Amino acid sequence: MKKTLKRILMIEDEADIRTVATMALQAVGGFEVQACASGAEALAAAPAANADLVLLDVMMPDMDGPATLEGLRRIPATARTPVIFMTAKVQPREVEAYMALGAVGVIPKPFDPMEVSNEIRRIWDGQAEPGDGPSGDGP
Repeated sequence: MKKTLKRILMIEDEADIRTVATMALQAVGGFEVQACASGAEALAAAPAANADLVLLDVMMPDMDGPATLEGLRRIPATARTPVIFMTAKVQPREVEAYMALGAVGVIPKPFDPMEVSNEIRRIWDGQAEPGDGPSGDGP
């Protein structure tokens, strides 16, 4: 049975976007959100965040989204946590690259605050369960 999506660790360097997204995810989506302003802050917070999902900006100074994802994969608590990238860079080749890094989805920016929770749930519900699929070890 699929885990219920409750807690989101959001990493976004733009304060206005971080505020709007946090408010929308909490008020509209009913999620618990822990927001971080940088990849480094997220790596420090991740072990205790107990997040079901990571919402990750791609373009950030110092440590971008792909580098942050790489760091998250080295932390046991987030090694297998699903990640959705949020970015304005959504050309097909770019989206393919994000998915190749292990993202489960991409949400384009700008996003509609009233719809972003539904988009996250749609991506969450579309994930395969561990062990599912032809290469899995499920039943």
